[in-house]
Amino acid sequence: MPVARGPQMNARSAVLVGLTGIAIAVVLGGGVLFLASQGSDVEIQLGDADFDAGQIGRISEEIDDRGPILYSDVAGRSRDLILQHLGDDPEAGWLAFEARPIGEPRNCFFQWDDDVQVFELITITDDGDCAEVTMDERGNLSTGGTIDTYPVTIDDNNNVRVDLNFGRDNDETDDG
Repeated sequence: MPVARGPQMNARSAVLVGLTGIAIAVVLGGGVLFLASQGSDVEIQLGDADFDAGQIGRISEEIDDRGPILYSDVAGRSRDLILQHLGDDPEAGWLAFEARPIGEPRNCFFQWDDDVQVFELITITDDGDCAEVTMDERGNLSTGGTIDTYPVTIDDNNNVRVDLNFGRDNDETDDG
């Protein structure tokens, strides 16, 4: 029984298919380059835009009992922050600020001293020299300098939220 031959591709057809593929690739590549040149800077943000510190009742009680809370930036970006609550109203009086003054190394951070009601700059290692500066309960430095602050809001679920993407050169806070 004779076997039928399948479709045959001659040299002319092969060249035509190859050139068509190259033309499509060039057009697609040009389109991608055109679109890339038209856009503005791309900012990649992984994770949440803000930090959820927890329920206002629980967090405000903890601050009343133990003092302001230090949150270490576990992502390693050195955005350690202190969450403070002032007053009796759990929905107002929230402050969040950097855990150390601008320019201080990561091994220096503020710790609340309940006896004198100020934050004192301490070091967690023996090899670091921290500036001699204190900070009051509202984030005012004894040197007259400024500390980076973050806006704090209360969401619809009564969670304390800190805007970590707020501009670092801004000194505004939202207590509420």
